[in-house]
Order: sequence, then C-alpha cells, then structure tokens
Amino acid sequence: MRVVKYISLAFFIGACAILFSSFFASTALSTKKIKLAYKSAGLTDRQAAAHLLSRFTYGATPGEIDAVIKMGLENWLQHQLNADLPDDSLNNRLKLYDALNYTNEQVVDVFPERGAMYRNAVKAGYVSKDSLYVAKDKKAFNARIQVFMQVKGYRPEQELLTQFESQKILRATYGNNQLQEVLTEFWFNHFNVSFAKNGPGKYIPAYERDVIRPHVFGKFDELLLGTAKSPAMLFYLDNFNSVGPPPERKQPQIAPQPQEIATNNMMLMDMPDSAKKKLLTPAPQPLVRRNVSGLNENYAREVMELHTLGVDGGYTQSDVTQAARVLTGWTYFPEGEDNVNNNGIRKQFIKQGDEVMAEQGYMHDGDFLFNPTRHDKGEKTVLGHHFGKNGGYQEGVDLLEMLAHHPSTAKFISRKLAVRFVSDNPPQSLLDKMSKSFMEHDGDIKEVLITMVSSPEFWSKDALREKTKSPFELAVSSMRALNADIKQPMQVYNWVGRMGERLYYYLAPTGFPDRGTYWINTGSLLNRMNFGLALTTGRIPGVTVNLAALNNNHEPESPEAALAIYSKLVMPERNLDKTIQRLTPLLNQPDLAATVNNAAANTIPAQAANKPAVTNPMMSDNMMQQNVQPKDPARIYARAQIQPAANNTMLAQVVGIIIGSPEYQRR
Repeated sequence: MRVVKYISLAFFIGACAILFSSFFASTALSTKKIKLAYKSAGLTDRQAAAHLLSRFTYGATPGEIDAVIKMGLENWLQHQLNADLPDDSLNNRLKLYDALNYTNEQVVDVFPERGAMYRNAVKAGYVSKDSLYVAKDKKAFNARIQVFMQVKGYRPEQELLTQFESQKILRATYGNNQLQEVLTEFWFNHFNVSFAKNGPGKYIPAYERDVIRPHVFGKFDELLLGTAKSPAMLFYLDNFNSVGPPPERKQPQIAPQPQEIATNNMMLMDMPDSAKKKLLTPAPQPLVRRNVSGLNENYAREVMELHTLGVDGGYTQSDVTQAARVLTGWTYFPEGEDNVNNNGIRKQFIKQGDEVMAEQGYMHDGDFLFNPTRHDKGEKTVLGHHFGKNGGYQEGVDLLEMLAHHPSTAKFISRKLAVRFVSDNPPQSLLDKMSKSFMEHDGDIKEVLITMVSSPEFWSKDALREKTKSPFELAVSSMRALNADIKQPMQVYNWVGRMGERLYYYLAPTGFPDRGTYWINTGSLLNRMNFGLALTTGRIPGVTVNLAALNNNHEPESPEAALAIYSKLVMPERNLDKTIQRLTPLLNQPDLAATVNNAAANTIPAQAANKPAVTNPMMSDNMMQQNVQPKDPARIYARAQIQPAANNTMLAQVVGIIIGSPEYQRR
C-alpha cells in the first residue's frame, strides 16, 4: 500500500509539472476591431459574451452567457456601468450581518479594541489594574470581562472582522452588479489598507463601504480625496500624526542683574539719557524653534508613487517632503467618550460648534479633521507649484487635485486598469487611448472603461483568457459556475487565504500584485486542485453544490464523458481539446482527493501573502523601519477547514479536477 501511495503521489506531482509547464504559453496581442463590433475580431456572440463576463464579473453563472446575448452585450454593459440591477437575493443574505452598516463611531463603541476595553473595565471597577498583567485566576478574570462586556453592550472585535470578510465572499458570488464589485476590489487594492497593521482596522469596513464602493465609477479626484481623508488611510500610512514645526517664538528676555548695573553706575552717571536707555535695554534675542519635528512622509510618498503619478511620474524626494508638509494637520476626528485617544478636540467642537471652529481654521468632515495647530504654515513647492503661507486645509485639497489631474497619473491609472481588464502586458496603443480619455474627461473612470472596452485591443483573440485568476477570483468563479449555496462564507474566505491571498491583510501599500507569475507555481496548483476537489466532494463546511443539476440531472456514463460534458459547462466557449487530453490521466487515479490534500499540506502558497509583509521588498523603507507586525498572527495563518467527503463520487472528482486545472485558472 505504501508503494502504491508514493507512486500515486509521484504520478500526480509529475502530472502537475506537465500542466504547469504549459500554463504560461501565450501569444501576443493584436488589434482587429472597433468598439463593440466584436465580430470584426472574429468572435461569435457567445465568445464575446463569455469574454465580457470573464473581464467584468467574477465568472459566468450557468446560463448567463445566453442571458447576456438576449439582453444585448452593449445593454448588459450599460447596466453594469450604472450598477442598477436589483440585488434582492444578495441583500437577503446580508441581512444577517448587522455591523456592516455601522458608522466608525458605532464600531468603536460596540467593538472596542481589547486594550481599550480592558482599561475601561479597570476604570469601571470590574477588574484590577494588576490583573491585566498577571491574572492569578484567568478563568475568573475572563468571566468578569464577559460580564463587563454584556453590561456595556460590547461585542468581540473578531465578530466585526468575520462579518466584514463574509460579506466580501457573498457580494462577489451573488451580486448582480458584478462590475461594481470587481472595481471595488480593484480600487481597494490600489488604495490598499490592511488589518495587519495596528490602527486602521476598525475603520476598514466603512472605508470600503463609504469611500471605495460608491466612487468606483466616478471621478478619480473624488476617490483620491476620499481615501486621503479616511481614518483608515490616515492611520495606515501614519499621516494622522504628521505635524508641522511649532510656531516661532522668542527666547525669554533676561533683565540686567542689579550687580551689573551697580558695577557700571559711575559710568552711567556721565552718559546722556538716550545712551543709558540703549545700554540698559537687552539686545533682542534670535528667533528659535524647539528641536521637534513630527513630519511623516509615508503618505506623501505613497500618494505619488502608488496612488497617482507612479514610480516614474517625475517627482523627486524634495517633492515628497514638500507634499508631506502640505498635508500636515490632516488627521482623524476622535470618536466616542470612552476613546482613550480623545485629546480634547471633540469637546471643543461640542462646546463651540463646527462654524466657530471653522473660523479658527479647523475643518471637520465626518471622521476627518484638519487641525490648523498641527499644520506647517510655511511656503512649499511641489512639482513646480507654489503654495503660499498659511494655506491651511485647502492647500492639501489643491495638492491632491493637482496630482489627480497630472498626465503621469492618467498614464499610471490607465495602465493599472488595462492590466486588470485586458492583459498583464497591455499594448501601448490601448494605453494611449485610455490616458487621453482620462485627461479629456476629467479623470472620469467610467469614460476610461468605455474607451477601453470600445477599443480593438480589448477584443483581440490574443487577449482572450490572457489573465490569471487570483485565489479569490478562482474561489468565487467556482462558486458561481457551480451555483454553490454558501452558508458559511468564512470557510471560503479561509480557503482563499490558504491558496495565498489573505484578503484585507496584505500589509505593503502596493496591494496584491496583479500579474500571473505572482500567483502560480507548482505548489499553488496543488492548493488550487485541492480546493476544487474539496468543493465538489462536499468537504468545505457550509458550502454545497448540486453537480447533477448543472446537466439537467443527467449523470454521465463514464469519467471521460463527464470530463467532456462538464468542461464545456464550466469553461464555455473555449477549445478544450488539449485540456481534456491533459486531465484524462487523472480521472481514474484512486483516492485522488486524499492524495492531493496530503501533498498540498506540505506546500507554501504562491507568494507568502499570509506572512507579515514587513519583509516584502516592495514596501517603503519607512514602513519597514517601523517593524509593524500583525496583531493576530494566528488568525493570519489560519487553516481552512476540511470535513469528511459528503459526495465522493466519480462526477465530484471529475469536476474537482476541472476546477483545479490550469485552463480554469485563466480568465
């Protein structure tokens, strides 16, 4: 038996190596069409619909290609760009997650951070201060904390994270306005923030809900300004504590000592009054500054390099420093009476009101606060643009507007969109058209997308299936293709992490790289095959699929027949001859699911996205020097659960192999 097991494992790994070697074979892009005249590119209606769905959704559901054709490709696209399709089914599923609509202040009040909660428990007398450090009876300590939480109406932070992470899976799987969800993920990754850093976590749900999702089709400058003012970004890149130098002040004047006057008394008697006054008046002291500087350049650097201009956008280190000075005083508005970080500003606003505080230079907008006492009031120059003295909040807005409308930003953003929706190496001709549209339409994201999808390059046959699915895209496209019923979305979320993409935990401000080589290696293909088999055989708790229903409840007579039928159902409008040829040797492999699971357990995800990203070479030096560590490593490394197979049939194994195949990793 042991010999057979090792032979089976060796056979499977060898098969994966063969599959992997063919994965990245591709052809160059070409240009053959105009606007949505996809037929001039040689595509049929069904091929064009399949391509649209592969780019603007998380994968087609059964029958969706026919539905798009019936609606009309242009009409379907317009609905997606308007995000106006009803989502009753999704909304019913989301009703279970009450915290999704909480404001940041409600989150702070209901889901306090553990340290803040413990301090409040000490203040209220439920536990002693000493017990926070050395609890003699941990069981009794925890019981008292539980009582305190119930009295205060507190809920564990973990519940907030679970709700937020679950909604991501549900929206992507069941939402009808798919393009809005795809772009929400795209822009969140572009303006990345992370649960892995202490500080921004409690603000991230509202960041995605209120800052990212509503603006994915709008003007880029509005999206940029919204992210800059969000406490999630202010904490993530540390601009909340970036402070200008203190005002200039004079050193105290030192009066002449009596003995000094006495010593010169005889000489003073002979002097004229004007000379006496001049001599006795101390010389003015030079203006000095305290040796204090709270300037933080993290956000200023990343807003140029990663959010707008790009690394080759034409800025210098001096521009970064000057921009950081412009953005001093941009911070967050303290929430809640129990917030230990409450520094009195909130009380001032309550006492005086927004209008009176605005007259003093403050700017309060929801969770954002501009504090003029922390702002560098001196002159600055960024990218040749001069900012005069005492510019206040508005000069920060002007800076962001200048960056948002810069030609380098048009090029950088256009390229990122093209990489997401066309290919890892989009043609320059397409980028030029998209950049031009960006500039001509005032950074209107929807117009740039229309320019892209209307271009011949988008419809080129060489652009078909030119992208590699991320683990998240693989998991969700599988759920959609198989009409999965998800009762426990966190199980899917954890599987995505196991395959190498722990959503919301990527610490580097770059966000997850959008290129196929980042996600795929032999180990990752094992993990993906393992996921496919776990899904189809019912080994993922809380997730069920009805495979027979996909084929009108007709079960194929043989594994070979099942492979041919279900390959076409799951991967429509593709030439699958080579794929079927490669997968056939796996069909009759005994105990394939167990073999793959054991092999996958010894692999490392495609890129160690679950590891603390402080070791990521793409992270800025400043963030690396801070040595920020994840606040809950056990959660980041959490394993996805596997339960005993509930549907270990021939059909389940065949469909699992299809989901894990290299061809299915393409979109």
